[in-house]
Amino acid sequence: MKSLFLKEINAFFGNLLGYLILALFLVAMGLIVWVFPETSVLDYGYADLEPLFTYTPYVFTFLIPALSMRAIAEEKRNNTWELLQTSPLSLLEIILAKYGALLVLVFLAVLPTLIYYFTILQLGDPAGNLDQASFFGSWIGLLMIGAVFSAVGIFSSALTSQQVVAFVLGVFLCFVLYFGFSALAELNVGNVAYYVEELSLSFHYMNLSRGVVDSGDLFFMLGMIWLFLGLSVLVLRKK
Repeated sequence: MKSLFLKEINAFFGNLLGYLILALFLVAMGLIVWVFPETSVLDYGYADLEPLFTYTPYVFTFLIPALSMRAIAEEKRNNTWELLQTSPLSLLEIILAKYGALLVLVFLAVLPTLIYYFTILQLGDPAGNLDQASFFGSWIGLLMIGAVFSAVGIFSSALTSQQVVAFVLGVFLCFVLYFGFSALAELNVGNVAYYVEELSLSFHYMNLSRGVVDSGDLFFMLGMIWLFLGLSVLVLRKK
């Protein structure tokens, strides 16, 4: 399992595309936080990183499916999936190794944003004037959103042998999970709006961003992760 995990990490950093995807993410977030007039922290006038935590899930909706689309689809296209199944690893262990590699990539993408935290600490008046509980709650929320989207990406990649199709499916599912249920809840149809909103990742993410890491929000996201990883196993086992 460890060898497969390392193989996935090496495969990502073994070509220029992996570095390019991470670089585009960091450049996009840097522009949103520091440059674009409508979202720039410097123009906002307050020591607050709300733009970072508001727009990163939007970027994740495309970034993580791009990272995960090759996870299983490429193995099928190259006819190496059958060979991988003959290894001593179980199907679940194969999925977990690929998922673990994705988590490392997501963490490496989010880690440099801590630079923004230290920068804002110095820009505050007085220095250090920042709602740190809210920051770290939101930062943990970002990692959890990335973890859920990674599981969704693995599932999308398990459904097809075409990377482009896996990417489109991943974007669609991530969009529905993060934005779709909240949009349905806003319709206020009957008395189910609250329960529909609770199915939305954005609802639980916003709870974490208030600075209170509630076990209910974490358990919901962990449940979503295991749901999609379990579905991936079922799909591959059926095929």
